[in-house]
Amino acid sequence: MSATSVTEGARLRRIFLRVSLPFTAMSFLNQAGRIVVALVGPAIALEFGLSASGLGVLAAAFFAAYALSQLPIGLAMDLHGARRVQIVLALVAAAGFALCAVAGDPFWLAVGRFVSGIGIAGALIAVMKAHVQWYPAPRLAAVTGAAVFLGGAGALAGTLPLQTLVPLIGWRGAFWLLAALALGAAVWILLAVPKQPPGAPKPAPRRRLATEIGEFSRIFAHRQFTRFTPAVALTSGMVFTYQGLWAGPWLRDVAGLDGTARASVLLAYACGMMTGHLSSGLIASRVQAAGRDPMIVPFLGIAGMALAQAVLMTGPTDIVALHALWFVFAAVGSCGPVAYALLAQRFPPALTARVTTAMNGSMLALVFVLQSVIGLILDLWPRTAAGGWDPAGYAWALGLTLALQAGAVAWMALAPRLLGPPREA
Repeated sequence: MSATSVTEGARLRRIFLRVSLPFTAMSFLNQAGRIVVALVGPAIALEFGLSASGLGVLAAAFFAAYALSQLPIGLAMDLHGARRVQIVLALVAAAGFALCAVAGDPFWLAVGRFVSGIGIAGALIAVMKAHVQWYPAPRLAAVTGAAVFLGGAGALAGTLPLQTLVPLIGWRGAFWLLAALALGAAVWILLAVPKQPPGAPKPAPRRRLATEIGEFSRIFAHRQFTRFTPAVALTSGMVFTYQGLWAGPWLRDVAGLDGTARASVLLAYACGMMTGHLSSGLIASRVQAAGRDPMIVPFLGIAGMALAQAVLMTGPTDIVALHALWFVFAAVGSCGPVAYALLAQRFPPALTARVTTAMNGSMLALVFVLQSVIGLILDLWPRTAAGGWDPAGYAWALGLTLALQAGAVAWMALAPRLLGPPREA
């Protein structure tokens, strides 16, 4: 190994410690904030008397704010940098979680979820923006996968560890804990992340805000963006739809698991997400280094997600099989960040945050719709004697999303003929 490669490796490790890890703290909070309602949702529904659709809307409020914030946050990070914007967003997240903790009725709890959704909405965007600025292109997929893998520990923390704490601190204490973590992330980013990469070019002359906003039209009209976004957004959206709410009720009503067993399966789910993020990033980087199209990795994830949904429709109940199935469901569906990083390379670096938010916003808008629609489907059947929802409703909901995914794959196959060959941005 040459001295140059050793020096380069040491430099990249320093960057990961000073840049990637602080931003990953918000990814940790992002994952924990998403999953918390899946775990404490039954307690919240009981305290406030919420129906399935009401609980779905409560969870969806988080994703609605997340989705609506994507484009403005992407623009802000492209213009003002990830460091400055993410510090502000971390403080907003802290305020939102605190509001959830003190909410006296479903309305204020929904407001708190909405505010916290805005606060964590820049987590992935900041990672992408910083990585494009600090790392060479061949490293992007691998280092992004590693960062998202570490951020996925937030989903792990939101399963068995949180299940252990909730009897002691209550569901309100869980939100106070998230608020404290958000404040800590803001301080870490402020103290650790340099203001700009070494040798960064001088800022380009400022253009009119309307011109900067107009760049979104170029992104949404891009042929590769139009071709891949529906399938990638639906695959990633399914992972977050079930992690953020419906996996917990499914495990209760279809598999018949109690609280501890549900948390154990959700832990396997979170491990699957982490595994999928890390492995998809490493594989995509190797495929790209070999001169092949790395988008084959998200394609394989989409196929795996479809198979997992088909199996879930049969209503399996074996506890070992459930751990394996939900692990695979999450792992194969966690190719989204890698697809974002690969697609962002088709655009100028100055548009990285906006490209990421365009894809992420599309996915999150879909999550908002899916969480709400699944609740509406479940409410078509009478509540069970135990207060849950009919397993048939879950099967119909999975059938709907499987049909949507088949349509997205068909569009991905037909788009080159309908749209013509892709053009670079």
